[in-house]
Amino acid sequence: MTPQLVFYIIIAFIILSFAIDQILDWLNAKHFDDPIPKELSDVYDADTYRKSQDYKKANARFSALTSSFMLVVTLLFFFADGFGFADQLARSLSNNEIVAGLLFFGIIILGTDILTTPFSYYKTFVIEERFGFNKSTPALFFMDKLKGWLMTIIVGGVLLALVIWFYQISGALFWLYAWVLFAVFAVVTNMFYARLIVPLFNKQTPLSEGDLRTKIESYANSVGFKLKNIFVIDGSKRSTKANAYFSGFGSEKRITLYDTLINDLEDEEIVAVLAHEVGHYRKNHIIINLFVSLLLTGFTLWLLGLFISQEVFALAIGVDQPSFHAGLIAFGILYAPISGITDFLMSVLSRKFEYQADNYAKETYAAQPLITSLKKLSRNSLSNLTPHPLYVKLHYSHPTLLQRYKNLKA
Repeated sequence: MTPQLVFYIIIAFIILSFAIDQILDWLNAKHFDDPIPKELSDVYDADTYRKSQDYKKANARFSALTSSFMLVVTLLFFFADGFGFADQLARSLSNNEIVAGLLFFGIIILGTDILTTPFSYYKTFVIEERFGFNKSTPALFFMDKLKGWLMTIIVGGVLLALVIWFYQISGALFWLYAWVLFAVFAVVTNMFYARLIVPLFNKQTPLSEGDLRTKIESYANSVGFKLKNIFVIDGSKRSTKANAYFSGFGSEKRITLYDTLINDLEDEEIVAVLAHEVGHYRKNHIIINLFVSLLLTGFTLWLLGLFISQEVFALAIGVDQPSFHAGLIAFGILYAPISGITDFLMSVLSRKFEYQADNYAKETYAAQPLITSLKKLSRNSLSNLTPHPLYVKLHYSHPTLLQRYKNLKA
């Protein structure tokens, strides 16, 4: 294939991906005004349901605007040989391939972030604020942004530098070394996420002694689950939305409850949510997800190894001198259809795991408090109770509230 043909294939993929997303969003938006299913009639009263509809519509309009803006910017960047300019600028600062690659991606990421930050700010301080969710401040917003940049520079920079170095010393077989690197990184991150990453953004405190901790420990003992680490995270400093999650494994496993979750739910409902999280652990979902993700990473890197050395990719995006970083950009876009398929399959697997975790909570604790907790969490976050089925299949990592209700009632 000629560089020009590859260029137009890349452009076609970008436009097609945008069109598919917009069609799915449009189909989903058509259901915003559907009546609430009778099984969920107690989730919203009339006023709150109108508020949830307004929230969904505001987010849909904002998403369409943001996506359209980024499509135009991306196409202009391609047709103006923006990647060629970024490559020349990076090479004017350093002749070292690793340093040039880091500078190249740094320029791209910084430019993208400058363009998207105003949209992110608007969503947080206008849309989320209007509907009563935002608890963040401009100072906290930009501090989070700064910490994110530092993590990207340090962690992302080290990983990318090592991958480029692997490519320099081993050629097309670099993917094997890179796979091992990402596997080690994924295991360490999964195991120590709560200890290393979370404290950079949130304060975690052990759940204090009291009725809730006693009930949680009593449930854990009843199912033979050793649980020493129960933490509360200060999610309320950014949003009123609630969550809970399980992280780590072995001696590092822990349950983390958002303080908003504790404020919104009764003790029995919190225990039911925790039982769901224990179900994920008992069913080995964390290990399975990690294993599948590593397989997909290995496959992606193997495929990258087959194509990265072909100079047509670099020439297609306007970079005169073939390089790993230029090939990676082109490959990432051309890989989108495969990525779409794997993302869909991972979503199918994730929804299956959610059903299994719900069933575990129902069998080892009770279904009703989990149902009421899910309804409260949906109400408090103004969730969409009537999404389009196709949108759910392609975008949802969890079953809908109605699907989970029916499963728990079965």
